[in-house]
Parts: sequence; structure tokens; C-alpha cells
Amino acid sequence: MHLLIQFRRRTAVCIIGLGLACFAVLPATQAVSPTPDGLYSGANLAEGGSGALSSLTTGSNNTAIGSQALFTLTDGVKNTAVGAQALKDSNGDLNTAVGFQALVKSGLNASENTATGYRALFSNVAGADNTAIGSQTLYNTNADNNTAVGRRALINNTSGFNNIALGSGAGSQLTFGANNIDIGNSGVAGEGDTIRIGGASQSATFIAGISGAAVMGPAVHVNADGQLGTAPSSQRFKEAIKPMNKESEAILALKPVTFHYKKEIDHDRIPQFGLVAEEVEKVNSALITRDRDGKPYTVRYEAVNAMLLNEFLKARRQIDAQQKQIDALTAAVQKVSAQLEVSKPATQTALNNQ
Repeated sequence: MHLLIQFRRRTAVCIIGLGLACFAVLPATQAVSPTPDGLYSGANLAEGGSGALSSLTTGSNNTAIGSQALFTLTDGVKNTAVGAQALKDSNGDLNTAVGFQALVKSGLNASENTATGYRALFSNVAGADNTAIGSQTLYNTNADNNTAVGRRALINNTSGFNNIALGSGAGSQLTFGANNIDIGNSGVAGEGDTIRIGGASQSATFIAGISGAAVMGPAVHVNADGQLGTAPSSQRFKEAIKPMNKESEAILALKPVTFHYKKEIDHDRIPQFGLVAEEVEKVNSALITRDRDGKPYTVRYEAVNAMLLNEFLKARRQIDAQQKQIDALTAAVQKVSAQLEVSKPATQTALNNQ
């Protein structure tokens, strides 16, 4: 029994010695030491929990506050992570993350991102120059140059770039479209180069700097969906082109009126001159536009003007044709008169000889 105890003791000492020898040959690490609680070499700061800046080697000017903040960073520089697991998997530069798991997956190439809020820029691995402020903003993106402010703004954007979203849920329907601006609007999946402001709940728009500002250019129109634009006249936008002919005669049945808008629309009560949409609809329904409920809303005065032009040209052609007839009749009368004048002396001579 005594020999057995001695054998066990000698075996344990050998195992411990072997373990220490193994540790002795491992490369030295430059992870912050002691446990994160202050300022370290390279102007690095780690505070508030285990794992913060725990893989650091040559990186400098990094700040990690929170458990596992900047956990895998080795040589990245000038990163700021505040919150548990903020920038946890990052090894890039110039990133700022504030909030639990903000920019948690940021990789080596993800430089110069700013994420503030719970899981902001959560899935971003390689995207750069993004700004996300709000819970789960830009949650799924891996693209560049996006700006999202508001809870879950641009949450479903995966590869779209140069998008701007402002407001809770703003741009939340965008997936891969680029160059969109959504303010208080969820956007449309896959669209690009589009600006959307407000939603179905808004019923009035006030923008300063328009009224009274002199400017030249085509008139701006708005359709029933709220889209702004200018009406094109180029042939490349049209089809089934044919002469108007008698279709313009409908305007001859229109009844122009004078009126005042209600005070809630025009507090100055300026005298107005125009048409009533409901009355125009009875003559030709194509000459009005309808609101979102399908009710008559306004008259297409540009179409009325085009029809008026057609009627003017038709009348002009009639006048020209009548003028030609009058000219022909005048010429015939003048010819007969000249012939009569020539025959007068001969007739007078014959009478005198008698």
C-alpha cells in the first residue's frame, strides 16, 4: 500500500510538471491584464466585465465597456464599444457601437460604422460607412453607406446601399434596393432611387420656401397614389396616337362658373373661375380625376385646354375655307363687273346712232 501511494504521488508530480512545461512554450499573449478594469498600453480602455478586449494584440486607441465588448479584436484601432457583446466579433477599425450586441458580427473589413441601440447593425459583417441609431436598426444589412434612425428602421435591408430611413419602421420593407429615402414610410421591397415621405395617415402637407418663390419649369402634378412628377409630352411616352377630331366637341357642353372655395381651403375667399368636376363628369368622365375613394376631385384643365385648341383649329380651318369661298365669289363678282364696264360704251354708242 505504501508503494502504491508513493507511485501515485510521483505520477501526479510528473503530470503537473509536464503541464507547466507545455504552458511555458506557448506564445505570450498581449490580452489586457489584469482583468479589464482601466487603461492599458496603446491607449486602450477596458471596463466593466469579463472578455472585454480579451484578444487584443497590437490594436490601439480602442475602448470596450461591457462584457465581451470587442471580444475578438486583435489589431484593430480606434473602435468604441459600449454594451455587452458590442462589436464582439469585430477586428475592423473606426467603428462605434453602443448597445447590447450592437455591431456584434462586424468583421475585418467593416470599417467606420456607427451603431447605437439594441442589436443595431446586428448582422453587418463587411458593410462600411453605415449609421444606425435605434433598436434593431439596419439589423440584417451587409452593405455600405446606409443611414437609419428609428426603431427597426431599414431592418430588412440586406444588400441595398445609399439608403436613408428616418422614423420608427422607416424603410422596413426595403430589401436590396439602393438610393432610397424613406421618412416616416416603410418603403417598397426591391425599389430603388425613390423618395417616400409620410404614410396613409397624413392628409395635409406644408413645406416652407415654395409659395412665393419664383421659378421656371414644367408644372408639377400629383397622382392618386401621391407620386409627384411632371407630365411628359414626348412621343416616346405615348401610344395609340390619333387625331382628336370630334372628341373635342364635348367641351362645348361644359358650363364655366364663378365660385369661392370654402374658408378652410381659402381663408381669403378669392373669386375663382373654372368648372365643377361633377358637372364635367356628366359630359366626359375622362376630363376629371378622382380621389383615393373614387369620388370626383378635380378637372383635368390641361386636357380641356388641348380640346379647346382642337376646336379653335377646327374653327380656324372652317373660317379659312369660308374665306376662300368669299374670295372666289368676290373675284367672280369683280370679273362680271369688269365685263359689264367694258360692254357699257358699245351699248351707249348704239343707242346714240339710233
